[in-house]
Amino acid sequence: MKWTKLTLLTLAEAVDLISDMLIELGIEGIEIVDNIPITEQEKKAMFIDILPELDLEDKTAKISFYIEEEANIQETLAKIEEGLNQLSEFIDIGSGHIEISETQDADWINNWKEFFKPFRVDETIVIKPTWEVLSEVNDNDLVIEIDPGTSFGTGAHETTKLCILGLKKHMKQDDKVLDVGCGSGILSIVASKLGATTIMSTDIDPIAVDAAYENAGVNHIPSDEIKILCGDIITDPILQQQIGMECYDVIVANILADIIIPLSGEIGKHLKPDGIFISSGIINTKRDQVKEAILKNNFTILEINEMGDWVSIVAKKSQN
Repeated sequence: MKWTKLTLLTLAEAVDLISDMLIELGIEGIEIVDNIPITEQEKKAMFIDILPELDLEDKTAKISFYIEEEANIQETLAKIEEGLNQLSEFIDIGSGHIEISETQDADWINNWKEFFKPFRVDETIVIKPTWEVLSEVNDNDLVIEIDPGTSFGTGAHETTKLCILGLKKHMKQDDKVLDVGCGSGILSIVASKLGATTIMSTDIDPIAVDAAYENAGVNHIPSDEIKILCGDIITDPILQQQIGMECYDVIVANILADIIIPLSGEIGKHLKPDGIFISSGIINTKRDQVKEAILKNNFTILEINEMGDWVSIVAKKSQN
């Protein structure tokens, strides 16, 4: 579908008031580009793989929004200009110039790709976007190709790195692996590259399931080696049975602390005795809460690893 993109040039200090005005006019899906860094609290609340460099001296901002092609553009512009004139009596709105362009849905999805470049997780594991070419590859490198699409998981975030390193340390050849909340499928692909022969993956988002299957194909994982299901393992008894009971050597979950806490009460049912549970996505302020939940659910903690503000807990299912 074609859309008309309107981009309003303003100042960062006026963004909130202008955004409120646009919302009152019925405009949704506002996109803001400025040079104001996110706060530490915001960073801890979100998974952010890639942060662009900011020019902190630049106080300008751009507010973009999209209007269906058949909409009355001139009428919309007139209402916006009237709103800007009213706001300019109270605050400096900057130039207030509005740029008009045409865009496709795909443009919104792909703009972030310019920031995603190949990188090494450690001395042998290399993550590369599907659209990039590696300039240097060593004979013993494990190269994982990823196109996350709109799903979480480029491998660059600390939580994902902690899981990858945990898999590399604790997974054995021919292990059976369950990846809960697989996102782009990156951890499932890493498990396959490390020698897992059977991989089950789940995610609550059907778009993530599609992305994970596509990435598995790009990395030449045989279709009989990986199965990806859509659903919530914590609440869906049918999905729990589909996944299988006490049959996995390793389960990995890179989600969030508030999900890992209830998940730890379910996950042991799917692990073999002495199976390994690798959890990540845990902000350090919730480390003790997750640790307590894991211990309460018949696990022995083997190690706790940290990277930046994030924590990964590796635990073993205790013998009954």
